[in-house]
Amino acid sequence: MVRFALVGCGRIAKKHAEIIGGKQIQGAELVAVCDLIVDRAKTYGEKYNIPWFSDPHEMMVAMGDRIDVLNILTESGNHAGNVLALSRYGKHFVVEKPMALTIDDADSMIRACDAAGIKLFVVKQNRYNLPVQKLRSAIEEERFGKIVMGTVRVRWCRTQKYYDQDAWRGTWAMDGGVFTNQASHHIDLLEWMLGEPESVFAKSTTSLVNIEAEDTGVALIKFRSGALGIVEATTATRPKDLEGSLSILGEKGTVEIGGFAVNEMKIWNFAEQRDEDASIINDYRQNPPNVYGFGHVAYLEHVVSSIVDGKKALVDGLEGRKSLELIMAIYESIETNREVSLRFMPKQCRLGKI
Repeated sequence: MVRFALVGCGRIAKKHAEIIGGKQIQGAELVAVCDLIVDRAKTYGEKYNIPWFSDPHEMMVAMGDRIDVLNILTESGNHAGNVLALSRYGKHFVVEKPMALTIDDADSMIRACDAAGIKLFVVKQNRYNLPVQKLRSAIEEERFGKIVMGTVRVRWCRTQKYYDQDAWRGTWAMDGGVFTNQASHHIDLLEWMLGEPESVFAKSTTSLVNIEAEDTGVALIKFRSGALGIVEATTATRPKDLEGSLSILGEKGTVEIGGFAVNEMKIWNFAEQRDEDASIINDYRQNPPNVYGFGHVAYLEHVVSSIVDGKKALVDGLEGRKSLELIMAIYESIETNREVSLRFMPKQCRLGKI
């Protein structure tokens, strides 16, 4: 049995608790929760009949021998500090996206986990969406031939009420904007499909809410393969979420995955047809009830199997670092109004700064 404890009981903790505490994963058990806001921790503790704490160190002293994995579900700007402070206990980490808000912090997390001999899992659950897995297989099988373009669109609704729930939301120091928060999964998918980025040029604006960072932005990415990538991201869609989508265009085929959580296969069209192609659209049409999608279950199942069987993590610290670096390059481009080459040293990027 792999025993999990949640550090942070905010919005995303509900998903983790339902899956692990709700026993949706064989071999996984929720054994403790912790949040600086006592009532939040108490609510989860009482719901799942497990100990709850307001200090993670107190939790580890009290029951560290009964914990195998710490799920870091705190504010994005606190992820690095949490991992660095708790790595001494020798427990594996599951860290929600983005893994950190600066490259230096991400590198410190990776080094700390390596030194402690523990695994660092970065949550990129959309990689486990069935249509995404099918698309990835088509790329690995080179069904597209030369890939021309990839596009991701995040058209979601986040009103002022959402940002007002917590003072850290939409701030540079603790959160960032739509690129860092809502679109980080989609940027990861685009990079996973198209490979290493070479440069990026981006623009952003804050349209409908009062926050420090952006609620709307676009980015044009050139990949080392020669393919172009487009990121269209906004939380200013009204009155409700519209889509979270991914499309890949190549010389021999086109695939588009839509829905509002990159879960619904919409186009699967290749010049060289296979018998299975006729049923792909119907087999991969299911859209989830919310923007989190179905991938968290598969992702956490992977965490359990990786720990039990010693398998390599699909998204470890080094893999999670890749999309963070691209996001930081996007912000650097916005601030400088220039095309930014990867790799680079951020100079004017405000992400992660007070």
